[in-house]
Amino acid sequence: PAMDYAGLAEAAAGKMELYRQDPSGWRGCRRTSEVSVSWRPSAEFAGNVYRGEGILPASPQDVWECIKPVAGGLRTKWDQNVKDFEVIEAISDTISVCRTTTPSACMRIISPREFVDVVLMKQYEDGTMLSAATNVEHPLCPPQPNFVRGFNYPCGCFCIPLPGEPDRSQLLSFFQTDLGGYLPQTVVDSFFPASIAGFYSNLTKAVKTLKA
Repeated sequence: PAMDYAGLAEAAAGKMELYRQDPSGWRGCRRTSEVSVSWRPSAEFAGNVYRGEGILPASPQDVWECIKPVAGGLRTKWDQNVKDFEVIEAISDTISVCRTTTPSACMRIISPREFVDVVLMKQYEDGTMLSAATNVEHPLCPPQPNFVRGFNYPCGCFCIPLPGEPDRSQLLSFFQTDLGGYLPQTVVDSFFPASIAGFYSNLTKAVKTLKA
């Protein structure tokens, strides 16, 4: 049977809204000038869900321009963890099935990965923008040699306007990823907080460049 891509995307967006509203159980694990990272056990798989929260020195539109999941977008230019991003199938104006590949990481302990996700983009009345995703399978995207197939469980970013501060925005992001393969848990647990800190740091540089 064909996958209900739109239904899965909507469900992932719904989960993001629940995570956003639920402050309980998060434990801080890393803090930089750009982001505070916390985690709690995932209800989706045998790993953790990570929450990143930071204020970026740019309007929500500029931040969104850097992170929006579109073909030919800016993400591959500034995000060290995204090597390539392609749209496999557009389901609607706001939902698409995408393949993301990542370079090796942690001094090559983590080999290159590929992820196939359905991604949804949504704008709220207050101007907040959400990109949400979850793993799917797609007939045009069988597992590729030289990549380990990883799985993103419901994850996403909220780009939130700050009232009275048009040149700043809050970015609230949730990551829960099964990297696949046979990685020691210690490697996984150290990779994500560092990776999220890097994401916010590189994004901060990218939005400054965009504004310049």
